[in-house]
Amino acid sequence: MPRSAVYGLSSSTRQEPSALAQDAAFYLQLQPRQLPSRLLYDALGSALFDAICLLPWYRITRGELRLLQRYASTIGEVLREGGRIVELGCGNGEKLATLLTHADVPAVRVHLIDLSEAALARSVQTLATIDGADVDVTTHKATYEDGLLALPTEEAHPTLVAFLGSNIGNFDPPGAAAFLGEIHAALHPGDYLLLGADLVKPERDLLLAYDDPIGLTGAFNKNLLLRLNSELDANFALDRFAHRAIWNRDASRVEMHLISLAPQEIEVPKSDLRFRLEEGETIWTESSYKYETGGVRWLVEPAGFAQRNQWTDEQARFALTLFEAT
Repeated sequence: MPRSAVYGLSSSTRQEPSALAQDAAFYLQLQPRQLPSRLLYDALGSALFDAICLLPWYRITRGELRLLQRYASTIGEVLREGGRIVELGCGNGEKLATLLTHADVPAVRVHLIDLSEAALARSVQTLATIDGADVDVTTHKATYEDGLLALPTEEAHPTLVAFLGSNIGNFDPPGAAAFLGEIHAALHPGDYLLLGADLVKPERDLLLAYDDPIGLTGAFNKNLLLRLNSELDANFALDRFAHRAIWNRDASRVEMHLISLAPQEIEVPKSDLRFRLEEGETIWTESSYKYETGGVRWLVEPAGFAQRNQWTDEQARFALTLFEAT
């Protein structure tokens, strides 16, 4: 078994109820009403998402794991002696463990950045099972942006930032451009970004991935209301909402919404918020943008990167792209 040293760093951006209350107060007063997708990932939400990744209709995770295993040695070549990996949004640690298991990297520093304490804990447990490598793990319970700012600057380079899954798809194009600029600002020339991106595929396949027949994605979406009830004393009645996934072809994104099934008065006391939802009115909870392979390059390179390699899994229609900071 490897030596695995684990350190935890606190952050001024901990997702405490006061921060959640501010988010709810702001986003629920927008038109259309919204809640940011990062709020989906409390402990229960993270567990539900892990289950979603096992569904036959959600192919992203399996496709990405195939790519990480197949091209791990090539990716590992950028981590010369003393390199480190920074993973943004670590999930359960399976993807990074797959990469490190097959990359033949004898020792590596790993920084995990995630708002979910449960996800960080699961990732640490998963990385501790890797054979044949020394893995020093530091966890940052923080937003991506603040986690990047908190990275130690004295550690040896190169750095590989891993932003996997389809997380880049949760940003609209201006937001993605701004965030990629923040990643670049945290790096040095010769550092790397490994980016996962879900690709455009038939509408039926997209909608099945976000509105599965057994209702797991619907439960994942509704759990956001349960979280607001639990942490903000809100009065959302879950049986008065329906989950809906929509493919917005013009914007090239899948949208997740919670649809009000009847007129209802909503109160969120800890956000000092009260409003009326009409029948059919929606709360927009997630956008997941889909790309063509060339579109990934057009998205990332203006932020100061040069594409070095790209691999696609045709079965899942998913791409991993390796960029170098210039």
